Amino acid sequence: MHILVIEDEPETAAYLQKALGESGHTADHAGDGETGFAMARDGAYDALIVDRMLPERDGLSVISGLREQDVTTPVLILSALGDVDDRVKGLRAGGDDYLPKPYAFSELLARIEALARRTNPDDTQTRYVVGDLSLDRLKREVTRAGQVIPLQPREFRLLEYLMRHAGQVVTRTMLLERVWDYHFDPQTNVIDVHISRLRGKIDKNFDTPLLHTVRGAGYAIRDDRG
Repeated sequence: MHILVIEDEPETAAYLQKALGESGHTADHAGDGETGFAMARDGAYDALIVDRMLPERDGLSVISGLREQDVTTPVLILSALGDVDDRVKGLRAGGDDYLPKPYAFSELLARIEALARRTNPDDTQTRYVVGDLSLDRLKREVTRAGQVIPLQPREFRLLEYLMRHAGQVVTRTMLLERVWDYHFDPQTNVIDVHISRLRGKIDKNFDTPLLHTVRGAGYAIRDDRG
């Protein structure tokens, strides 16, 4: 999973990132509520771990703001405030689970993985559609406006990941980890080459571009026709 940790205590954040990494997941970090809100709103995350007491913008405001913008990423709230009323406030703000501090990492991991399994349909969804572009995972077939578009296996994986997160910005790091299984930057233009090839196949002969480069951030697949 790709997880965003919104936590203002550097030591706690570093511990969570390291522990999540050792458990086979990838974790980004935001040190305040405003930064966390922006990253959670614009990024493609499988789950969020949000501290309740944050600078710039408190955790409950971050969560409620995301829900108002229809961001449905599952949220696990961490807080030193563990009374029943505090937990109820967190859940009513849009949190999916609430874990009081101190906590055992094993429990945190079990809870975040359970949330992702329960709320993310990606493992069972077999067809993705963006505008007139369609990808069928079972048939391994891509069509646009009814026209079959042959893709190489890596191109298919790249398009599948982009379409799973349609409308969201997908960073180069996400693509390296999820499509190429790299957990380091190979310092090559491998992503640029494959994005260019994919764009040439799904956009070149059509009136409306669907694959967009978001300068300084990454890529997004979306239909801007409304």
